[in-house]
Amino acid sequence: MKRLCLIALIALTACKEEVAEAPDPVDLTPDALSFFCQMNIAEHGGPKGQIHLEGYPTPLFFAQVRDMVAYLKSPERDAAITAVYVSDMSVAPSWRQPGISNWIAAADSTFVVGANVAGGMGAREVVPFGDASAAQAFIDIYGGAALTLSDIPDAEVLGPVDLNLALETPS
Repeated sequence: MKRLCLIALIALTACKEEVAEAPDPVDLTPDALSFFCQMNIAEHGGPKGQIHLEGYPTPLFFAQVRDMVAYLKSPERDAAITAVYVSDMSVAPSWRQPGISNWIAAADSTFVVGANVAGGMGAREVVPFGDASAAQAFIDIYGGAALTLSDIPDAEVLGPVDLNLALETPS
């Protein structure tokens, strides 16, 4: 019986070691670069994203949440994803200044998809909110639909970008 308890204890310890805690979000710094374009994120308004990868000391930053979701949907990745955070536009100071530390877990966010707004790189943006009522207020002004991260359609982030659309820049 003691041997069985010891084996069970060792197995539980091994399982506990396999469950890694997600890293905390990293504040956005003035010199942070966007993963895809390597442009300075601070020079572009709208919500941002960050993805933490296993074995990497710093996250990948994205100038647009749309680009971050495209990365998540892509089969080509450098490592396992350990955490995904987005700007909480419910508490952002403004569209131009989405905040440096108001990160929320993407899985817990409400995303406004299909709104008539341009993100930091000029494409139609996927806008994250920590408060569903703030997302609805945004929809009332700019249109779109409230979705979870897993419900965002591939075509919304992986399709071609029409930069000739008359998209708005929220205040």
